[in-house]
Amino acid sequence: MSEEEQGQGQGFRVTDRRRFSPESGEPRSTQTEESAADTQQEPVPPQAETRETSAQGRPHEATSDPIEITFSSFILGLSTQALISLGEIPAAPGQATQIDLTAARQMIDVLAMLQQKTFGNLDAGEEQMLENVLYDLRMRYVKLKREGRPA
Repeated sequence: MSEEEQGQGQGFRVTDRRRFSPESGEPRSTQTEESAADTQQEPVPPQAETRETSAQGRPHEATSDPIEITFSSFILGLSTQALISLGEIPAAPGQATQIDLTAARQMIDVLAMLQQKTFGNLDAGEEQMLENVLYDLRMRYVKLKREGRPA
C-alpha cells in the first residue's frame, strides 16, 4: 500500500446512508439498508439529525447554507459600525448609545480607502452606494464635531 492509502483508512469509516442510489436516483434495496444497519456505526450527533430531517422535508430551507457576502453588504456592515461609533445606533439592544468620534473617523477613512482602491472596478450601483454612504457619514461626523463633541 502507498503512504496515501495507509493514511486515509485510519480513524473513521464512511458509510453511504442515502435512501436513493446516486447513479440512478432509484430507491435502494432493503438488503443494502439492513447490511448498513448491521455494521457498527457511531451515533449521529442530534444537531446533524435535525438538519438532515429538516433538509429532507424542506429542500429550499437555508438551514446550513452560509449567507452570501456581497460588496454592498460589506459596505453596509462597515457603515453600520461607523453609525454605532457616531451614536446613531446603540451597540446592543437595551444599551445607551455611545459616541466615539475617533473610531467613527477611522471607519470613514477605511470606507474612503476602499472607494479609492476599487475605483473603476465597481458597477454603477455599488459606486453610487459607496459615494452616498461616505457623504452621509461625513456629514454626521462634521455635525458632531461642530457641536463640540470630544474626539
